[in-house]
Amino acid sequence: MSPDLISDLPQSIIESILIRIPIRDAVRTSILSSKWRYKWASITQLLFDDKCVPYSNDRDVVQRSVVKFITRVLFLHQGPIHKFQITNSKLQSCPEIDQWILFLSRNDIKELVMELGEEIGETEFFRIPSSLFQCRKLIRLEISRCELDPPHSFKGFMCLKSLNLQQVLISPDAVESLISSCPLLESLSMSYFDNLALTIRAPNLKYLYLEGEFKDICLEDTPLLVEISIAMYMTDDIAEHFEQSLNCNFVKFLGGVPNLERLVGLIYFTKYLSIGIDSMHLPTMYNHLETIELYQVNFEDTKEILVVLRLITSSPTLKELQISGSSNIPVAIYTPDMEFWEKEYRSDSRLSKLKTVKLSEMGGWPHEIEFIKFLLRRSTVLETMNIIPCVFDMENNLKILIELMKCRRASTRAEVVFVHE
Repeated sequence: MSPDLISDLPQSIIESILIRIPIRDAVRTSILSSKWRYKWASITQLLFDDKCVPYSNDRDVVQRSVVKFITRVLFLHQGPIHKFQITNSKLQSCPEIDQWILFLSRNDIKELVMELGEEIGETEFFRIPSSLFQCRKLIRLEISRCELDPPHSFKGFMCLKSLNLQQVLISPDAVESLISSCPLLESLSMSYFDNLALTIRAPNLKYLYLEGEFKDICLEDTPLLVEISIAMYMTDDIAEHFEQSLNCNFVKFLGGVPNLERLVGLIYFTKYLSIGIDSMHLPTMYNHLETIELYQVNFEDTKEILVVLRLITSSPTLKELQISGSSNIPVAIYTPDMEFWEKEYRSDSRLSKLKTVKLSEMGGWPHEIEFIKFLLRRSTVLETMNIIPCVFDMENNLKILIELMKCRRASTRAEVVFVHE
C-alpha cells in the first residue's frame, strides 16, 4: 500500500486545502480515515452558501437543514474562528443566530459576513444580538436585512477596517456613532437607507460607497478618502429639503477630500452637489483625481453643468472622464442661457492630462454641444472622445457633427467617435 502523504502534511497546509473547498465537502473529509476525522474541525474560516446543504424546492426543509448544519459545525469546531460567512438565500431570521454570534464572540472572530434571505422577498429582518459588540477583534463586518442597536456601553470596534451595511435598520445617531467609533475604518459601504442625513467622521477612511435616500451627507473628517461612489434616490420630501437648503453641498461633501483619486456619481448626485454652488472657483484642488464618472447630469440646469466644470478644472491630473446626460426636452421649447459659456471660456484652465472621454445619452442640446466644445478646446493630450446619442436622431447627430467640425481642438491626436448603441 502506498504511503498516505496527504494525511501527514502539516496541519497548516491541510487547513489551506480545506478552506478552498466547500464547507460541506470539508466536513465530509471526516469519513476518509481516523486521521481525517477531526482535521476540518480546526479550520479558521467557515463559509456557508447555498450549496452547504442538499438542494430542495421546499424552503422550510432547506431552512431547517441549514440551521442544523451550521449549529453542528460550530458545536464540533475546535479552536479560533477568524472568518464566519453566511451567504444563503434560503435562510431567514431564526433564534439560532443569537447562539452562533455569541459562540463567535468567544472565538476570536475577525471577519463576519451575514447575508440572509436574498431570494425570499419580504424577508423578516433579524435583530443583531448584543453579543456582536463583544467581538473586539473584528476587522471586517458585513450585515444585511437586520436591525442594529448598539448598547450604550459600546465603545467601538477598535480593529475594524471594513464596514458594509445593507438594508440595516439603525437610528441616524447610532450609525454616525458606530462609524466614528471605529478609528481604523478604511472602507465604508451603506446601501438602501431611507431619508437619512449623514455626517461621516472617519480619519482613516479610504473607500466610501453610498446608495439610498439621503437628505444630506457631510464628510467632516475624511482627509484620506481616495475613492467615492454614490447614488442618491429622490423622494418628494428630499426634493423639498434640497430646495430649502442654504448650504453649498459641493463644499460640504467634497471640500475636505484632497486625496481623492476616483469619483463615481450616480443618480441625482450632481443635482445634490449643485445646491448652493455659485460661479466662484472652489477652495480645494484634487491633485490626485484621475477618474470622474457622473451619470444623469441634467444639461438643462446650468448649476449642474457648473458642478461638472468645477470638478474637472479643479483636477489637474484627470485622465478619464465619463458623463451621461438626462436631457429630454425638445430644443423647440427650450431656450438656453448661452451667456453662461462666455464666462467659462474666459478662464485659462487646461485639462493637460485628460486622454479618454465618454459622453453618453447626448441629445444634441445647446449646452451639451458647448460642453463638448469646452472639452475639445481645453484637453491638450486628448486621444479619444466617444459620443453616444440618447436616440438615433439623424438631424441632431448631424448638428453635433457640424458644430464639432468647426471647433478648434487643443489636441492634434484627438479622435471623436460616434457610437450608436
